[in-house]
Amino acid sequence: MSTPPPPGVYVPAVLFFDENEEFDVPAIKQHVLRLARGGVTGILVQGSNGEAQYLSREERKTAIALTRQTLNEGGFENVIIIAGTGAQSTRETKAFNEDAKDAGATFALVLTPSTWPKAMTIDNIIRFHTEATNDPHLSLQVADASPIPTMIYNFPGVTGGLDLDSDIIYTLSKHPNIVGTKLSCGNIGKLQRLTSRLAPSEFAIYSGRSDTFVHGLNAGSAGVIAALVNIAPRVHVDVVRMWREGGEEREKAMELQAMLGHADWASSAVGGIGGIKAVVARHFGYGAKEGWVRGPLQPANPAKLQEDNLSYKILVDLVSLEKAGNGLPN
Repeated sequence: MSTPPPPGVYVPAVLFFDENEEFDVPAIKQHVLRLARGGVTGILVQGSNGEAQYLSREERKTAIALTRQTLNEGGFENVIIIAGTGAQSTRETKAFNEDAKDAGATFALVLTPSTWPKAMTIDNIIRFHTEATNDPHLSLQVADASPIPTMIYNFPGVTGGLDLDSDIIYTLSKHPNIVGTKLSCGNIGKLQRLTSRLAPSEFAIYSGRSDTFVHGLNAGSAGVIAALVNIAPRVHVDVVRMWREGGEEREKAMELQAMLGHADWASSAVGGIGGIKAVVARHFGYGAKEGWVRGPLQPANPAKLQEDNLSYKILVDLVSLEKAGNGLPN
């Protein structure tokens, strides 16, 4: 049996580009180090927020290797890298898993193929991940072939509405090389059905959104892998600490959860991936303030990044709290 990633706060890191849609390497490195200094347990490279779908195979490998190198040079060898390796074919997903290991990732997060949603029946989803036959002439499936442990990524918003239920995920959890899941569906009932049957030491179940963070912890999750951590890693780490301490500290964690819930919604309202990049650039001093992304995504709309915009103000308040926890100027 492979070992799951440890409990904690993980971040699907945004990937900074210049105006020509090329990697902004200095900004990427500064972001990785700020996240690590903020106390994250691990970094998810090329998740949905890392625009993995718009990267070439070589760029994917470069992004992982650059993240691992930056962490090691900064003294953060203990920070884990999870690589998003989902692709539209079994063959390519297996190749991405091999690349991820070679580039320095410890785990692979695998999204369900969705070009033909109706073809992805329950049996086909399970077959995609695991070997369903003893026929030696058929090639191994994703989890069997992967040189690193894999995790199930459930995000209906980017898979044409495909939403893996708790029974499917539980079935997949029995595979010795499948060690966890990221539930970006936001379904706490699903999360608790899984945590009530699976210990984090055998299969780690993470909330995939900040607006379900503490609710997930209450339901037995191993932590969170969420986009908002790009803006406020320290706040998320503080929430886990407070929740674990219990008592009055847990009540404070619930107060912060309310703030994170509003901020999670606000990050979508200001432009999603481009908006997050723009907020980081404006308040932490690296990356382009335009929030450059790869097309067909759109950069942040400047009109939504004004002080009189309620969503932006919510994010500015979160930035202030993050900086206060790190002793940074507002």
